[in-house]
Amino acid sequence: MKRRRVGLWLLKVAVICFVLFVIVGPLVGVVLWSFAIKWYWPHLVPQVMGVKYWVDVFQRGRVLDSILLSLEIASIVVVLSLVIASPAAYGFSRYKLPLEKFLLVIFLMPQAFPQLPIFINIAAVFARHSLTGNMWGIIFVHTMASLVFSVWIITATFRSIPEELEQAALNLGASRLKTFFTITLPLAIPGLIASAIFVFLWSMGEFTGAFFIGAPYIQTAPVMMYTAAMGYNMQTASVVALILMVPAIFFMIIIEKYLKAEYIGGLGG
Repeated sequence: MKRRRVGLWLLKVAVICFVLFVIVGPLVGVVLWSFAIKWYWPHLVPQVMGVKYWVDVFQRGRVLDSILLSLEIASIVVVLSLVIASPAAYGFSRYKLPLEKFLLVIFLMPQAFPQLPIFINIAAVFARHSLTGNMWGIIFVHTMASLVFSVWIITATFRSIPEELEQAALNLGASRLKTFFTITLPLAIPGLIASAIFVFLWSMGEFTGAFFIGAPYIQTAPVMMYTAAMGYNMQTASVVALILMVPAIFFMIIIEKYLKAEYIGGLGG
């Protein structure tokens, strides 16, 4: 019995160490690269460390501009996604629409297939309408692809709100529009926040669409990071990666607070 307990304890330790290696290991490597000035094999840590590349990133206008551009694009995509998804999600949650399940699956299509052929074909279509090589082309393609997050999460949010509350307001003489803005929308705010965060983080980190739609004139932060890595400038790529992780960590904490279990439970319809 004692040997069995020791064996189980060793197994747990091994699993924990493996998980830490898989998750924390790459992050440690990124942090080390961001401070590495001189790092050659077979040394396990950089021979020379400093903040040179952190200073370069914030002094070089091109890198900083790419980060600010990603923030601008993600913010606009969030607004457009909420404006488009909220009415659609309310319709899915409150009315029996023809082919409702099929329509919801349609919103999953941009994420259900490999991204590369989808964005290449979108780039070909956008090129005919002068939407490649500019910020608005990236915004449109990000909005299209992010509807899977916004529509499904907001639909689940509206479904979690009891219809009896709306019926009570309607019976007391409130119009349907007033009921929506005074009863339904305030109760749905946590779900809207969660949806906005998912869309924002996805847009900030999206590479394939930004690369094919924005090239060669527009470089978002992920494209800049890729370009730096392909040029063997691992330090700059690592600094940009860590900067992009800051809003992700911050917003994931907010998601943990606002994305309640009842919203997730409504995703299945």
